[in-house]
Amino acid sequence: MTRFDKFFGLKAITLSAALSMTAGLAVAGDNNVSTGQILDALKPKPATRGLSAGPQADPAVQAKESTFLNTVRNRSTRSLSTGEREQIAELAATKPKIDLEIQFDYNSADIAKTSMTSVQALGKALSDPALKGSTFVVAGHTDATGGEEYNQGLSERRADTIKKYLVQNYGLNGTDLVTVGYGETKLKDTANGADPVNRRVQVVNMDTKTASK
Repeated sequence: MTRFDKFFGLKAITLSAALSMTAGLAVAGDNNVSTGQILDALKPKPATRGLSAGPQADPAVQAKESTFLNTVRNRSTRSLSTGEREQIAELAATKPKIDLEIQFDYNSADIAKTSMTSVQALGKALSDPALKGSTFVVAGHTDATGGEEYNQGLSERRADTIKKYLVQNYGLNGTDLVTVGYGETKLKDTANGADPVNRRVQVVNMDTKTASK
């Protein structure tokens, strides 16, 4: 475990970033984020004429993305290769995302009781009919404090915990939740590897086909 965990007894991680090419939804650190806020962030927005000409509107590109996602469904988080993790990150970069703060018990991947409200709001949002049929990536990240190998495993275990909770408590299909761990390889604040903003889990709506409807 990292020195931050040893000192504070809890390690906060964040479901990171905002909708690409739009202003971010500022909910980091807010344990009372609503289901509606999460829905607004993850629902694809209507495509403009300009955006419709972009790569996301290209059927061939969409088919290629779908084919790749199908290869990582039902895979264990630990089994993903470095190349597959990087490909997931590349695809996720242009998709709708949400920021939440989640805390876990000391030296554990168990969700802290203080964070259950946020996780429950996430479960309600992902099971909402407005997001039906979407595939979501749950990506774990850590800060750069501690060992690289440990951080990689920690990011994977905590992403797995979120997926397990959503499947067991909200009836989500496990094949629609792709988990991946990045450890300390994708810091949000590259100038300060120990900054708490780096400790996060990113949830991304990978299926944007409804955006053009």
